[in-house]
Amino acid sequence: MNICMVGTGYVGLVTGACLADFGMNVVCVDKDAEKIAALQAGRIPIYEPGLEAVVSRNERAGRLRFSTDLKSSIEDALAIFIAVGTPPKADGSPDLTFVRQVAEAIALHMNGYKVVVTKSTVPTGTGRMIEQILRERNGRHEFSVVSNPEFLREGSAVSDFLRPDRVVIGANDARAVEVLKEIYSPLYLVETPFVITDVASAELIKYASNGFLAVKISFINEVARLCELMGADVHDVARGMGLDKRIGSKFLHPGPGFGGSCFPKDTAAAADLARQQGYEFRIIEATMRVNAETKARMVEKIASAAGPLAGKTAAVLGLSFKPETDDIRESPALSVVAGLENAGAAVRAFDPAAMPGARAVHPRVHYATDAYDCAAGADFVVLATEWNEFRKLDLPRLGANLRARVMIDLRNVYDPKEMKAAGWHYTGVGRQ
Repeated sequence: MNICMVGTGYVGLVTGACLADFGMNVVCVDKDAEKIAALQAGRIPIYEPGLEAVVSRNERAGRLRFSTDLKSSIEDALAIFIAVGTPPKADGSPDLTFVRQVAEAIALHMNGYKVVVTKSTVPTGTGRMIEQILRERNGRHEFSVVSNPEFLREGSAVSDFLRPDRVVIGANDARAVEVLKEIYSPLYLVETPFVITDVASAELIKYASNGFLAVKISFINEVARLCELMGADVHDVARGMGLDKRIGSKFLHPGPGFGGSCFPKDTAAAADLARQQGYEFRIIEATMRVNAETKARMVEKIASAAGPLAGKTAAVLGLSFKPETDDIRESPALSVVAGLENAGAAVRAFDPAAMPGARAVHPRVHYATDAYDCAAGADFVVLATEWNEFRKLDLPRLGANLRARVMIDLRNVYDPKEMKAAGWHYTGVGRQ
């Protein structure tokens, strides 16, 4: 089957490469000629473990190619996936400009029956909008509109796509469902759960899922604050909660708040979606407030452990919003950097992948070559993102590079008792 993937951002590139790995013939289309030229030359524009190998393997096999020619790509494809950006507006609502533009292009170039699939995260009602555009702009050809939301985690997106928890297909006609089942047949054959529903419900599943996970993160961060006030250990509390099968242990890890391209954007969009219906989504609204307060509290925690920040030098380990990605969007680590600079501290930083992006946002930061260079001459170290290489640091070497053995561990990577025994002044989140 021929597939056209419109958009070569994070979702489009991962989805296109993995569908090619399923045996589909995929062309990934983008209007950015430089990006397409880079992909054709084998340069992957994002940091995602395993993606380069999947892209290379399927290009060699002739199942995956990259193009700026949207017209012929639409004409040749049966299924057209919309995987363009839906950035948030100032009020939190998603900007659907790019989605509309793609829908208009599909209407212009349709030459037969097409299945138009939204892979971008879009609010409920977007499928109806796309259907209206296609019907008004091209009444000559049949089409189906499908919602097929993605559930990819940055840092493990390839494995998430190839071994998903579920596949959601939102369609209002059986013909489209059969096309999507054929596309995802390798997953169907290994008994991956398929959720077949209507378009509106599928669109809402993505927001509901990410909203619930964001609530869970904010909840454990509130519990961590309570642990600090009462002398309890949040790790023990979280473990005791997570062993309850009704709750589960995932996303019960306290830290500096959630960030990235999904949770902040999707919670804001869910709240806006509710407001448009005259309803206040109170749990989501509270979750966003708690997350903002959690980020702000991290700088207060650092100042409490390290003393007045003005004139001091901080060593910040980790800049991406989570490990195994170079994504700095809404990163709690960058909120920490901004807070430190605003308090008058100089910042040295190191991240295995995110420093090129961070330089554009925080040019005054000194970017180090590794964790030990980062600590050189600093007054204290802040562990802001839990990359694996920060989990087993040579603590004597790290401490020798610092002016004082002070660590503020915002990810609770290290054991407080062991750090104290090793002569460190150690502060975690929700732990004594």
